[in-house]
Parts: sequence; structure tokens; C-alpha cells
Amino acid sequence: MSVGRGLAAAATDGNARRAGDIYRSIGVEPIINGRSTFTILGGSLMALEVSAAMREASEAFVDLVELQQAVGGRIAELTRNEAAFVSGGAAAGLFLAAAACICRDTADGILRLDGPDRITDLPREFVIHRAHRIPYDLAIGLAGGRLVEIGTDSATAVWELEAALSPETAAVLYVPKAHLAPAVIPLADVCAVAHARGIPVIVDAAAQLPPPENLWRFTEAGGDLALFSGGKALCGPASTGLVLGRADLVERLARNAAPLQRLGRPMKVGKEDLIGILAAVDWYLNRDHEALGRQYEAQVDHFLEWGRGRSDVSVVREAMGEAGQPTPRAWIRLSSASAGERDTLLARLRGEPPRVDLLADEENGFYVAPETLVPGEELIISRRLDAVLALLAIGP
Repeated sequence: MSVGRGLAAAATDGNARRAGDIYRSIGVEPIINGRSTFTILGGSLMALEVSAAMREASEAFVDLVELQQAVGGRIAELTRNEAAFVSGGAAAGLFLAAAACICRDTADGILRLDGPDRITDLPREFVIHRAHRIPYDLAIGLAGGRLVEIGTDSATAVWELEAALSPETAAVLYVPKAHLAPAVIPLADVCAVAHARGIPVIVDAAAQLPPPENLWRFTEAGGDLALFSGGKALCGPASTGLVLGRADLVERLARNAAPLQRLGRPMKVGKEDLIGILAAVDWYLNRDHEALGRQYEAQVDHFLEWGRGRSDVSVVREAMGEAGQPTPRAWIRLSSASAGERDTLLARLRGEPPRVDLLADEENGFYVAPETLVPGEELIISRRLDAVLALLAIGP
């Protein structure tokens, strides 16, 4: 069967079709995602309302600048912000936010890194708590910025922030992960210090949903721009992100973004994605979040019950997810196995259908996160764990 015919068959096989068959038709076996909303696994599963809206958007042409402005305006209303912009993922949003802050005082707000029109005396330093360093802050460098660390992994003082700010500071970058709270200055205090010097604060909250109130909480606390992933808890297109906040900075951000022929052009957002993320925000804000929380707790409880009385593993409930978001997860530790044996177990889970991907801890255990599980998949995971534990003879 050709690739094209295989895709068509997978998409139209009626009642015989299984989730993931479109991937199987080209030789890629799907994965049960118990790791969480990691981009490498596709983020999250889109809501049906989102995919339906995207399909409808694909049926007509539209001016992308007009659409971006209209979508941004509606998302700003929904999220109680001055303005909003849809970026090509949260990391693209960070790049564009950096560009806007570097060029916040220029005549046209357009970032130029080379050529005769380049302005060389722009502020390019971004102050960040050492405890807030993340792999995605590389986007700052793409915009020509430089990171300036303050504090240590365990503590930061206000005087360190004050000392780091200078005419070279473009912005402060803040990553609001709850489990880092003892090590960092509270956001409101950071904003007060930075704003006293006329310096904006970017809040990288890519994975900080739930709760839904975070869509406006960080800007209400003083953040000038707040970034979110569209493909995590929002269950929108994985290739989208949100930049929420000050209208003047969002307007300058847009001047550097696709579809314009500027530095942000490679980070394109299509008409389907724009409509998709708007539908996702509307859908997310109207979800029954209390019922969703009960679903997560029930899935974690399944693993607590599965592990009760076993000698080969211990299972406990963790209150926070891997990014510090308030979603519970099950922490499963092997009783008498090494980290190497744990890695073998995880590789077997991932290598054979039904494939299961779980997140390793820093010792000899792993986590099961419920937010990316379809109800019932917790049963498949526990059965797979039974089989692999027996096969590898892991236990006392």
C-alpha cells in the first residue's frame, strides 16, 4: 500500500479505525503518554471542538494580519488582558517578547541583527534567577540577547536583582514554577523593582496551566508579558503559543513576527492554528476543572491501589507535576533495583506495543502523570508494568 493510500485508509475506515491508525499506516506506532505534556510526544490531545474549528478554517482564504489581530483581540478579552498575540509555540513567543523588549524604545520597534539599519546600542541583557534557568531560554540568544543570572539554586535576594539592573537591561525573565518558590523573589516584588527602573518583566508560564486563572494572574501581578503553550493544558494546536499582556509591547512584538518578512518569519502560524488556539482558549475556560481534577485523582489512586502490598515497588502521590503545576501524579519507585534496571524497564515499556512512555526520576523510579492519559489507559499501564516487572524479575 502506498503512503497516500495508507493515510486515506486510516482516516476513513469507519468503525474499524483505532486511535493512532493514521500513524501505523506509515510504520509509526503510537504511544500512551504517561510522561505529561512534553512537546517531544506531541504536547496534548486536541479537543474535538478545536480540530473541528481548524477544519472549518481550512476551507477559505483570509488576510493573516487581519486574522491575527482579530484572534488576539478576542483572546485578550477571554483572558482579561490588554492584548494577545498567537506565536508559533511558547519558545517562539519568548523570542518575539525578547525582540519587543530589546526594541521597546526604538522608532519602529523592529529588531535588526545585521545590515546598515542595525542599531547597536540597544539593551540586550535579560536578568534571570539562576533557579529559573530552563532549556528554552536559548530563544533569548536568538534575538541577540544575553542572560544575566542572579542568586543561586537555593536563594536570591532583592539586592542582587537591584544590582543586576542597568541601562543594558532589556527585561527580567521570570519562570513561575511553584516548587522553586523558596529560591526566588516573588513576582510582585520583581515587578516593583524592575518597573521602578522602567524595565519590563516577561513571565514564561508555558506549562503553568492549570489553574485557568493563571491566564490573567501573572499580568495582574505586574508581568508585562506572559507566555503560555497552546499545545499543553489548553489542548490546542501544539505549534501555537500565547503572548498576553501590555498592548504596546504586543504591538511591537507583532512587527517582528510572521507573516511579515522579519526575523520572526520562520516561526509561522497558519490560519488553521490561529482559529484552533482561539477555540482552545474558549473551550478551556469553559471546562469543568473540578471534574477534571477528580479524574486525575482517580487515575493516580489506581496506581496507589495497584502498588499496595507489593514488595517490588512502592507508590506515593505527588501533589505537583513535573513543571510545578498543581496536577497530581503517581511516583513509583523500584524496591531493590538500580537506576540502570529502571532504565531497562522504561525502555521495554516504550519499545513494545502498547508502547508506554513514563518520566524517570533522579533515583531509580519514575512518574505517571494523568493529564495526558485517556481514561482507561491507566489500566493498560499497570498491566504493562506487571508484565515487564515479571519479565525482568525486578524485586527483592
